[in-house]
Amino acid sequence: MSLTDTYTLANGVKIPIVGFGTWQTPDGEVAEKSVIEALKAGYRHIDTAAAYGNEESVGRGIAKSGIAREDIFVTTKLWNANHSYELAKKAIDESLNKLGLDYLDLYLIHWPNPKEFRDHWEEANQQTWKAMEEAVDEGKIRALGISNFLPHHIDSLLETARIKPVVNQIFLNPSDRQEEVVTYNQTHDILSEAYSPLGTGKIFSIPELKDIAEKYNKTIAQVVLRWSLQHEFLPLPKSVHAERIVENAQLFDFELSKEDMAAIDQLEGRAGRASDPDAK
Repeated sequence: MSLTDTYTLANGVKIPIVGFGTWQTPDGEVAEKSVIEALKAGYRHIDTAAAYGNEESVGRGIAKSGIAREDIFVTTKLWNANHSYELAKKAIDESLNKLGLDYLDLYLIHWPNPKEFRDHWEEANQQTWKAMEEAVDEGKIRALGISNFLPHHIDSLLETARIKPVVNQIFLNPSDRQEEVVTYNQTHDILSEAYSPLGTGKIFSIPELKDIAEKYNKTIAQVVLRWSLQHEFLPLPKSVHAERIVENAQLFDFELSKEDMAAIDQLEGRAGRASDPDAK
């Protein structure tokens, strides 16, 4: 296994098994350089979002990397204010323009039930999805997905969807395994992508993880990312430091034992949980 190995999504599109996350990465030189460093380290999957405010910088990093566009998998996401047919169509084009790309490999609805549309969120998602489907037809997007969706949100979307979602990107790490959502995803052939795969920093203070990391002569980050891969999730580690970017990619020269996987599975609630998308 390596960073260029792929999962095959339900629509046949191949997606690299580890992505480079850019959430909370400052716009400008920091975001641009971190993307360049990630691609230099071997990542071929870059994840951003309109809400991150760094699409232009991410796009510049991709362009300056010297790597062919078709060799890089790029994801971005629709923000909460744009949940309608017309707004979504405009948002897709805006993200393409900011990224400087002709097409997106994956486009996600970022949250299922934003406050602005809470009184008619089901209809808003369905109309948004229609615009996304048309963008697929037009060659602007290769695959469609969702983020932070729970089963009842997906059930509603599937009532009218012509193209099924192939990815659900959720807060997913040893502290919140979201078993109900992951099981639902699996039964509907939806890949579970793990954002905040290392929690929000709290995970590094868990003593059991420190002990396991020492056993394998690895960092806690490497152990937790490996745990994610062995669960067949797709982790999206984020860093702006070149040495950490490289370190987070060194996941393929060891394998966690069944006993250690089980021990990590028992860390539920130790470093935070996902936000409730219906109350956010």
